[in-house]
Amino acid sequence: MKIAVLAGDGIGPEIVAEALKVLEVFRGEGVSMELESALVGGVAVDHTGDPLPPETLALCQAADAILFGSIGGPQYDSLPREQRPERGLLRLRKELDLFANLRPAQVFPELAAASTLRADVVSGLDILIVRELTGDIYFGEPRGIRTNAAGEREGFNTMVYSESEIRRVAHWGFQAAQKRQRRLCSVDKMNVLECTQLWRDVVQEIAPQYPEVTLTHMLVDNAAMQLVRNPRQFDVIVTGNIFGDILSDEASMLTGSIGMLPSASLNAQGQGLYEPIHGSAPDIAGQGKANPLAQILSAAMMFRYSLNRADLADRIDHGVRHVLAQGLRTADIAQAGEPVVSTAQMGDAVVAALRAV
Repeated sequence: MKIAVLAGDGIGPEIVAEALKVLEVFRGEGVSMELESALVGGVAVDHTGDPLPPETLALCQAADAILFGSIGGPQYDSLPREQRPERGLLRLRKELDLFANLRPAQVFPELAAASTLRADVVSGLDILIVRELTGDIYFGEPRGIRTNAAGEREGFNTMVYSESEIRRVAHWGFQAAQKRQRRLCSVDKMNVLECTQLWRDVVQEIAPQYPEVTLTHMLVDNAAMQLVRNPRQFDVIVTGNIFGDILSDEASMLTGSIGMLPSASLNAQGQGLYEPIHGSAPDIAGQGKANPLAQILSAAMMFRYSLNRADLADRIDHGVRHVLAQGLRTADIAQAGEPVVSTAQMGDAVVAALRAV
């Protein structure tokens, strides 16, 4: 198992360190893993001027999986766009063709009260959002800022999807639904955007190949409302890049904290990048306050989807549930009066739970 480790910026190094503790447990049990670290994001800009240096890209191309922390910080916002940390991540997704982004949103029973919605609305919630990751308005051309005929500046971006791009991620959505409750909701904005009319048409054309899956369609604005109104109606959601970006962050808050949610970004060969969906949180970096559980759960997804070790993924998932059942909480998931543990203490607790099994 060749794993590229890209800790990145902000809280990235802190939370990745806790996930590496988990990996060391398995290495100590004889699981063969080759780990190699590299620079990405702002720290890469600081050292090389490039948010995705060639040697980092080469390492990732040769790896079976990439364990990714977080990138970015306000000090990089004034850089030319191609030098900003986020451009490095976008380039990495594009270069490796990581087109299928899986974002689970699950409410652990112990954290139902931490959600901003009533516990009875979110209890038992278990949603998987399948987001197309290498197309749409984030990558469409032409794009830029120009001066129009009236002498006024205007920004422009292009939303574009090819039939093949839609088809391959739709298959991911149907196949994920097959393994769950067999319900797939495709989210678009076909009443306004021709690009997403094609999305709906292609998804509908694929549906007969999965007769056991119930397919529904929903406009993105309604989907945003329904996630707050009645989130348990959803099983698997498949959608485009920009809609998936927004809806998955909304879904994360149903669970109590964005610090609890992992993600996987996969290509057709099963190679994947695994990262928590939260940002670099520079305001708490270096203070031991960050929640490492999303990073640790991202490592579980890595074992499940790219490294073919579902047994190790199950052990990590069990370990996280165990520490939550023990009452351990970082600041983001603690309720009033509950004791708070540090980033390292939470990681150590998960390691202890793994070793106890």
